[in-house]
Amino acid sequence: MKAVFYDKYGAPDVLQIKEVPKPGHADDQVLVKVHAASVNYGNLVLLKGEPFLARFAFGLLKPKYSIPGGDIAGRVEAVGANVKQFQPGDEVFGDLSGSGWGGFAEYVSVPEHALAPKPANLSFEEAAAIPMAGTTALQSLRDKGKLCPGQKVLIYGASGGVGTFAVQIAKVLGAEVTAVCSTRNIDIARSIGADHVIDYKIEDFANRTEKYDLILGANGKQPISVYKRALTPKGVFVHVGGSGSQMFQAMVMGPFISKTDGKKFGTFLQRANQKDLFLLKDYLETGKVKPVIDKRYTLAEVSEAFRYFADGHAQGKVVIAI
Repeated sequence: MKAVFYDKYGAPDVLQIKEVPKPGHADDQVLVKVHAASVNYGNLVLLKGEPFLARFAFGLLKPKYSIPGGDIAGRVEAVGANVKQFQPGDEVFGDLSGSGWGGFAEYVSVPEHALAPKPANLSFEEAAAIPMAGTTALQSLRDKGKLCPGQKVLIYGASGGVGTFAVQIAKVLGAEVTAVCSTRNIDIARSIGADHVIDYKIEDFANRTEKYDLILGANGKQPISVYKRALTPKGVFVHVGGSGSQMFQAMVMGPFISKTDGKKFGTFLQRANQKDLFLLKDYLETGKVKPVIDKRYTLAEVSEAFRYFADGHAQGKVVIAI
């Protein structure tokens, strides 16, 4: 089968398309013929080996996982003897970040708990855009942010993969949502349900006096002090993406602020979770949430897809057609 392969950390140019053996499947695994995958921030971490601390999980000197790719959508080709939830022919989507990655390939074998039935109303490419970004948005708002109905939520970086899902899921959870994005993304933010939109190209967010119960930092470079001023007395800031300096401040200064102030600061990394995939499936099939796809690439164009994504200006998700 064809797969994206790499054996050293670096820029997108280290990615190669190779012929590799088609995987078998164990008794507790599902063999999936992959129709589409998508690019996430986690894929960049695996590619570059940055931040350096990530190498302790993904390989200190060289990549532990030679085939990247966390999000997939495809059709079940075979199942192991112990698999109960799926059978050959089923259309599925899944998050492989907790089970060895490998989604940028024509086939992959994964535990059944990494998969869920594909939303019936979506194409494979649309479904592949969902798992990691969707669960990141859901878990960061619901679990880390403790979002409650009626709260005011601000999504900084609302037009990217996580941001577009966060705006919609925050609305599903009953929040009043303010989206922060650039001028060219205002229409996208409004189309997915944002109650208010701030154009950071025109207005300096640091000068605003509005207070928010929850701020989700999905992208951007604002210092923690700016977010602190924008929170209500018991407000919560959750960092899921953005500049390295912003992440460092959230990790180092966040715990101190949280102990000395009623406001809470923290960082968040999503965890693959089948129940959350089923919940997202329900949101998508009932029209409460929809994926926003910016560009589509072929497997042969994967390096170009990574370069575009790494620029940080994708409007929604970048999808790879396998």
